[in-house]
Amino acid sequence: MARPQSRQKPLSADPAGAAPWPLGVGRHLLDVVDSTNAHAASLAPDLTGPAWVLAAEQTAGRGRRGRPWQSPRGNFYGSLVMKPEGAADQASLRSFIAALALYDACAELTGVPQAFSLKWPNDVLLNGGKLAGILLESTGAAGRVSHLVIGIGVNLIAAPPVETVEPGAVTPVSLLAETGVRITPENFLTHLAASFAQWEETFQRQGFAPIREVWLDRAARLGEPVRARTGTRERRGIFETIDATGALVLNIDGQREAIPAAEVFF
Repeated sequence: MARPQSRQKPLSADPAGAAPWPLGVGRHLLDVVDSTNAHAASLAPDLTGPAWVLAAEQTAGRGRRGRPWQSPRGNFYGSLVMKPEGAADQASLRSFIAALALYDACAELTGVPQAFSLKWPNDVLLNGGKLAGILLESTGAAGRVSHLVIGIGVNLIAAPPVETVEPGAVTPVSLLAETGVRITPENFLTHLAASFAQWEETFQRQGFAPIREVWLDRAARLGEPVRARTGTRERRGIFETIDATGALVLNIDGQREAIPAAEVFF
């Protein structure tokens, strides 16, 4: 894969409140890049350890299902690239690790943890609105992953207009508008990277069980009716839990059904 075009330039410093950077984790700060996920993937062949890529601006950012991700300066656009051990299904569980790390960073930097919640499968909510999204991309063969990229976008200072989101989707919000707290992307990254490293260590030592338990404690609409849409099929039920594989478990007319992939609507 050709390396995406980018302009290397230090981003503005913001040492106040910065968390310690995790040992053995690389950090690449960019000014403009097409996509942090694409740039992170281009680093994979030369990796000696996990690495974060942060850009001040993306020209071709994307979300789930190839949807464009608006990228005004001041918001957070970052990707973690790593070479995980284990099977592909285990690698995918890191979306939950990323969600916990995002929650932690937001709570630490704003001091209002009760305002945040986690929406299955990969969003962080603030006061019920969508603040952040997570996108996992990987390459591999024979059920193994050669490298994994975890892309994260956070509306630190600006949210997309409501009319640009899918009908029925959660309304986007920004951290600044909802809390009055202004956080630079660099400062946010230090907190995010530190928390991700801690949860990754937990995952390596204890497996998915403790990740699942904490994720459920922070889950949005647990025990409430939700709609899960896969393609043209939509299922309605009570959000009971997530199972050991990370699948959404709905109670539909008294029957439990595990849904491994879907978009959830409230």
